[in-house]
Amino acid sequence: MPTLTFSDEAKTKLLPATQRNIERVYGDPATTARDRASLDELLSEKAWTELDDRFFRDIAFGTGGMRGRTIGKVVTKAEAGRPQPLDRPEFPGTGTNMLNFENVHRAVSALGAYLLEGYPGERLSVVIAHDTRFFSREFSLKAAEALNALGIDALLFAEDRSTPQLSFSVRHCKAHAGIMITASHNPPHDNGMKFYSRDGGQVVEPHASGITKKFQEFAANPPALNAVLGAIRQKGKIMTLDASVDAAYQTAVADLVLEPEAISATREKIKFVYTPLHGTGTRATPALLDRFGFRYTMVEAQSRGDGRFPTVKSPNPENAEALELAIRQAEAENADVVMATDPDADRMGVAVRDASGKMVLLTGNMIGSIMAYYRCSRLTAQGVLTEANRKRGVVIKTFVTTDLQKRIAEKFGVGCIDTLTGFKYIGEKMYDYEKALNDPGYGEKSAKERRAEALARSRFLIFGGEESYGYTGGDYVRDKDANAAVLMFAEVAAWAKSQGRTLAEYLDAIYREAGFYTERLGTLTFEGAQGAQQIAKLLASFRAQPPAAYQGQAVTRVEDFGLQDFEDADGKKIPKETMLLFHLADGSRMAVRGSGTEPKIKFYFFTRADASGDLEAIKKQRKAFLEAWWTDVQEDVKKRVS
Repeated sequence: MPTLTFSDEAKTKLLPATQRNIERVYGDPATTARDRASLDELLSEKAWTELDDRFFRDIAFGTGGMRGRTIGKVVTKAEAGRPQPLDRPEFPGTGTNMLNFENVHRAVSALGAYLLEGYPGERLSVVIAHDTRFFSREFSLKAAEALNALGIDALLFAEDRSTPQLSFSVRHCKAHAGIMITASHNPPHDNGMKFYSRDGGQVVEPHASGITKKFQEFAANPPALNAVLGAIRQKGKIMTLDASVDAAYQTAVADLVLEPEAISATREKIKFVYTPLHGTGTRATPALLDRFGFRYTMVEAQSRGDGRFPTVKSPNPENAEALELAIRQAEAENADVVMATDPDADRMGVAVRDASGKMVLLTGNMIGSIMAYYRCSRLTAQGVLTEANRKRGVVIKTFVTTDLQKRIAEKFGVGCIDTLTGFKYIGEKMYDYEKALNDPGYGEKSAKERRAEALARSRFLIFGGEESYGYTGGDYVRDKDANAAVLMFAEVAAWAKSQGRTLAEYLDAIYREAGFYTERLGTLTFEGAQGAQQIAKLLASFRAQPPAAYQGQAVTRVEDFGLQDFEDADGKKIPKETMLLFHLADGSRMAVRGSGTEPKIKFYFFTRADASGDLEAIKKQRKAFLEAWWTDVQEDVKKRVS
């Protein structure tokens, strides 16, 4: 077995955990000669920071699964290999904290072993999908290989597909689990994976911990996996899913449309620009827009999959820069609305024309509130929501999503549920409502039949969303769906146009009715091993020494979701999470949490005001308040990390 001896300098420079993990990997018989060559090169080059970043821990599950760098900041000669298309390295980077072949195999093996324990004696199957990122296709094949070795069938798509279609397909194919290879909107050097349960939702507790425990066991004791493999008597199969799965998904999304007549009536009066930002949206979204005859054009330079995301700094529709090309095209074509989806098509960002005709970006909170209001109002007008059943209707959002959606729910007499951050918790609520029906054939029924049954005996999801540009309009899928969001938002635009309004005017009308709610997100990035320590230190500091006041407003209450016990509006216990909510005397609040998928600490700011006066003046005053508050917090953070 190969051995490794650290130099005295390496022992001094590298973290103890880094040294232990390097020794474990180097001595593992399963480690490739290529990975050992990469380690030798990094050690000989004294790339201490790179080694710490790659090996200071085992890659971990977060709120949405597991993400990490696939391509290191330093690419070794062994990893670069032979020239590849799009200037990609031939191989992923080695490292326990990297998303590479070894960690994909280990993680998927952990999922497979957990499934074998949970479904003894059953013939198991898992749906696998992947986005357009570097190594995504290779990782999906590696995942299939790991499952097959455990006797589990792998159901693969022929090309890239979106995250929501993966979620839908798990139930449609009656599979036991799902795997999505994606890092969503992260930078090109990242990749990741999300695991889905049999209900099509992302794994939640206790299953997430169960899979993580298996992963850690296989990492620390490789023979443990060999023992599981040794008991397998029949290999699994790889099967390619056909076009019928695509058709079923698109039909489910199309059922979300509430006012097709408004779309037909305004077809020649409104035009859209759509961009998939080099991602999977191009597989489904154009077909959905075509299905209802929307007038739109696509941004040609961004319409094909490309793991470099070469036309944007970040393929994140939350960022203004990502929509620049689309907005430019909208200006040239005199289009009314721009819509963009991220690489795995689970998030959507938009730009619309304001009263002056200028294209302006809407936040995720604004987008979600527009769709929540529209769906509540139209379902009420259509007589779907009535005095008898409306309390069974529900809007689901996260704690860090605008309270405007809660106010909208109150106005229409429907419920509102707050969940922890991460769409998996919204998906979990949908599954709870399905289980309450105790109807094995629920998933086989039409959307209208499921809606009627939910309104009669359980709870019916009207809209679900989170501030980070994720939305859903139905329980056909248990994750956020940007393909559907494009269709739903285009419908609202058509409806507003049929009423002689722009979307900006539609939103202002909501504010005047419900109050002006506005928010701001502040993020601070701390990368690598040192960054993880700084984030932990900051969170501990805010817990131990909460601020007394901000912007002249006293902090009147602190809610600590890591230490205190909370229940949601259904009476269900909320899991523990390191998130702090600070409430100010004027009703404003701030949430602080570490990202589960990125090396960031996030600050969410919320404030509201009566909107009966000069709305534009109110908007400016509240925006200035939030900007000054964020400046205060950044100064506070500097003191806490010093």
